[in-house]
Amino acid sequence: MPVIQIKTRDGHSLQAYTAGSASAARGLVVLQEIFGVNAHMRQVCDTFAAQGYAVVCPALFDRVQRDVELGYEPEDIVRGRALRERIALADTLADIEAAAGALPVGAQLGVVGYCWGGTLAWQAICQTKRFAAASCWYGAGIADALNQVPHGPVQMHFGETDRSIPPSAIQAIRQAQPSVDIYVYPQAGHGFGCEARADYEPASAALAQQRTLAFFSKHLVRTGA
Repeated sequence: MPVIQIKTRDGHSLQAYTAGSASAARGLVVLQEIFGVNAHMRQVCDTFAAQGYAVVCPALFDRVQRDVELGYEPEDIVRGRALRERIALADTLADIEAAAGALPVGAQLGVVGYCWGGTLAWQAICQTKRFAAASCWYGAGIADALNQVPHGPVQMHFGETDRSIPPSAIQAIRQAQPSVDIYVYPQAGHGFGCEARADYEPASAALAQQRTLAFFSKHLVRTGA
């Protein structure tokens, strides 16, 4: 398994799954759900790598417990949420910046995240200057941080029937961030992009992925291009 160790500015060492070419002109930090860097997240990374990206997916739970790979049963959700609550946002952002530093020098960098990672992708584009663009998939915490200022273009993907992200929250984000491209997928629930979840909706997942790839192709421009 292509796993590396990376070190943060505060001296923390964490694992990260990597995929793609070390000489790629575009790089992505992929941010996990609350289920760890499990088989689904590794598949997401491999899919982006197949499109020519260098990819790093940091194990954000390493701050409190290493080698976490959860499934999608109710008890996994409870465990994942408990682990997430034990990690300060500032520490997680340090991990994300370290992951960005592990991507090829000179590559144009984007960040994409799912579930918890969708919220973190928003935080990363707003609170750091490491990324040229961000794609945020069903980030339930974005509405709690909707007045931040992103340092690059952002797109967001939400499911119309997501019980954790009501239409009122999406509308509030639209009003606060009129420059953000926001897509809502009919009949799609939370986690619609994950083939292992009950809410998986393949048509919506495929369209969101197509939009994400087009977005990064547009905004992650080669240096000197």
